[in-house]
Amino acid sequence: MKPKRVLFLCIGNSCRSQMAEGFARAYGKDVLEPHSAGFFPANIVSPLTIKTMAEKNIAMNAAFPKPLESALASGPFDAIVNMAGEKLPAVVTAPRVEDWKVRDPIGESEEVFRDVANQIEHLVMRLILQLRAEPRAAPEFDMPRLRRRQ
Repeated sequence: MKPKRVLFLCIGNSCRSQMAEGFARAYGKDVLEPHSAGFFPANIVSPLTIKTMAEKNIAMNAAFPKPLESALASGPFDAIVNMAGEKLPAVVTAPRVEDWKVRDPIGESEEVFRDVANQIEHLVMRLILQLRAEPRAAPEFDMPRLRRRQ
């Protein structure tokens, strides 16, 4: 089964959606192809995001904020997870859309970043388990016809 394309969205693509993409990439490659973007992308991924994720053994050094428009241009998504706390624009559609209420940790303490990371990790794992539980199409086998012995 082809992995589902999932877009994680937040405001700046500097904290929450980056964390979600990182967890999804680390834990769910078998069922999803994660992407992230922001409505108003920041200049950099928050250093506390990188530090918090490193504490969970997930490297985020190559991550960078991406605008929603470039994510949408990469092709359709099977699911969109909105953590921005804002209504999605009409152009942002997918067969599955989820709103996750997750506190924006920007400007907050390391403890808040850790709490947010733990919450997002839990939500991403729940999504991965849901995707793994979905019925999968049976593989097609090209079976030769069996001949009866006579």
